[in-house]
Amino acid sequence: MSTTLTSKGQVTIPKQIRDALNLAPGCTVEFAVNRDGDVVIHKVDACPSRQPDRFDAARGKADVKWRTDDLMALLRGEG
Repeated sequence: MSTTLTSKGQVTIPKQIRDALNLAPGCTVEFAVNRDGDVVIHKVDACPSRQPDRFDAARGKADVKWRTDDLMALLRGEG
């Protein structure tokens, strides 16, 4: 699995690796180079818990079932 180095020296850790190490945004990782010259990445400690998104409380709360045509007509100011 490969990734591309940006001009700032950054790379994206592939999803398979993030999943294997249970990495999430805010996790601290450590890089090391072993005797064979391989780069090794370690999860340093438990990741901080994810802060609730400000929209989390509103997700899935709508109880009005809009039909697409009706909603589009409303948005367009028709009828």
